[in-house]
Amino acid sequence: MESKKIKWGILGTGRIAHVFATALRDTTNSELYAVGSRSVEKAKEFAMDYGIPKSYGSYEELVDDPQVDAIYVATPHHLHLENTLLALNHQKHVLCEKPLGVNEREVRLVIEKATANKLFLMEALWSRFLPNIMKTKELIESRAIGDIKLLTAYFAFKSNLGPAGRHFNKELCGGTVLDIGIYNIFLSQLLMGKPTSITAMAGLSDQGIDTTCSYTFKYDDETLAVMYSSFLVDSPIVAEIYGTTGKIMLEHRWFAPGKVKLIHTGGSEVIFEFEEKGNGYQYEAEEAARCILEGKTQSEMWSLNDSLELVKTMDTIRKECGIIYQGHDTSVTQ
Repeated sequence: MESKKIKWGILGTGRIAHVFATALRDTTNSELYAVGSRSVEKAKEFAMDYGIPKSYGSYEELVDDPQVDAIYVATPHHLHLENTLLALNHQKHVLCEKPLGVNEREVRLVIEKATANKLFLMEALWSRFLPNIMKTKELIESRAIGDIKLLTAYFAFKSNLGPAGRHFNKELCGGTVLDIGIYNIFLSQLLMGKPTSITAMAGLSDQGIDTTCSYTFKYDDETLAVMYSSFLVDSPIVAEIYGTTGKIMLEHRWFAPGKVKLIHTGGSEVIFEFEEKGNGYQYEAEEAARCILEGKTQSEMWSLNDSLELVKTMDTIRKECGIIYQGHDTSVTQ
């Protein structure tokens, strides 16, 4: 007998929607059943590209489909709250592209709604579920490099988008912290927990969003996490974790599928390699579907509290740098 699969509906048809649709082909517990767009033409074209049975010219029609089990929210940052609440209010489980909300208030709102409706909700932070990141966490927890003393993580590339593009557009909640810096912050949180203090500074555009940002976290035991993100320059996208007995290196595009290099203080090396299947986004889809099929309302691997702590840290960074999104940061005053 064929095991049950989660029927997914994708809300939005932008770049990340295509990535997720492709990833679902490499899952065992999911199927892509429907897509919704604000344009019926775009929805039909997307459905044809991926052999999707149903396409809708509005998000409301998508979440109204009784056959859809779960919604993947693939819209820009500024719409995550609105679109996630729409799906939850129609009794759909939700996997929302990161960030789960622009700020703590928005994340709390969607968590409260999912909890009240007894629905699964997860932030689609795909890196958390990759074999290389899971191995890194396992090595840290087994004290393979002793006590962590320093983490460095960088994510920078020269964006070719103009002022109206999502990277630089304040109305779309652009900026590096929410878009790419979130990966650095996530890694430090995953491996080192909550810092005792945060310092940050940013270069701001004419619109007032961070085109480049650096942030340093301090921990109780003289441990630091030093990170930066930028849309202005290309640099190696690497992460390194230094401990008392060695270091772990995640090489270029560390947030994506790749190798893990463990280097002991004496100089010996161990390289962990993993089978690269699909584009890597299938792991988060598999986890979400597994949880839904098991009747869970959140993932133990990336919990709702993890998302809450992540956005609280980003709020702190943005506040220190003076990055305010009008219409979202309603409780923030300049």
